[in-house]
Amino acid sequence: MSDKTPVDFWFDPLCPWAWMTSRWVLEVEKVRDIEVRWHVMSLAVLNENRLDELPEEYREMLATKAWGPVRVVIAAQQEHGEAVLGDLYTALGTRIHNRGEGPEKSAVAAALKDVGLPESLLDHWDSTPYESELRASHKEGIEKVGQDVGTPVIAVPGPDGEEIAFFGPVVTPAPQGEAAARLWDGTLAVASVPGFYEIKRSRTKGPDFSNL
Repeated sequence: MSDKTPVDFWFDPLCPWAWMTSRWVLEVEKVRDIEVRWHVMSLAVLNENRLDELPEEYREMLATKAWGPVRVVIAAQQEHGEAVLGDLYTALGTRIHNRGEGPEKSAVAAALKDVGLPESLLDHWDSTPYESELRASHKEGIEKVGQDVGTPVIAVPGPDGEEIAFFGPVVTPAPQGEAAARLWDGTLAVASVPGFYEIKRSRTKGPDFSNL
C-alpha cells in the first residue's frame, strides 16, 4: 500500500484543457507526496441534455468526435484494469493534442499500440457494453463539483479528513517543477475554504503544447 496522498483525476481524452492539467498534475507528482489515480468522464454525457443550448459546431463535435475515444478508454479500463489508464491517457493525449492527430480512430488505434493494448478495443468505438460503467464513472466525478463545470475534476483528501474536489485548474502552459508545486499548494488552499466557489480571469490564448 502506498503512503502517498491519492489524487483522483477525471478526464475526457477529447479535452485539451484537461490534457494540460494532467501534465501539470504529473509534474506535481514529482515534487509533492501524491499519487494520481485516473478515472474517465465524458463531455458527451455531460452535455447530452443541453445540446440545444450549445453552438452548432460544438454539437457536431460532440456527436462525431466525443464518444469513440472515451468508449475505448472505458473498455480498456474494464478489460485490462485501472492501471492501464495513466499510460493510455498519455499516449492518447500525445497523439490527439501534441501531435495534432485529433480524436480520430487512427490516432486511438496508434495509441493503443503505443502502450501494448489490443487493437480489438476499437470494437467499442461505435457502441460499448460498458456504457453504464462510463456513466457511473462520469457521475462519480461530476457530482463532486456540480453539473455546470467540465473536465478535468480533481479530488483529494483534505487535512481534516474532508474531501477537497474542484474543476481544473485551467492553465497553459503546464507549469514545471516548483512552479507546479506552488500552483498545487495554492489550489488546495483556496479549494479547502468552506464556501469557496471560483477564481477566474480572461483567457487570451489556447493551450500551449510546446513544452510537453
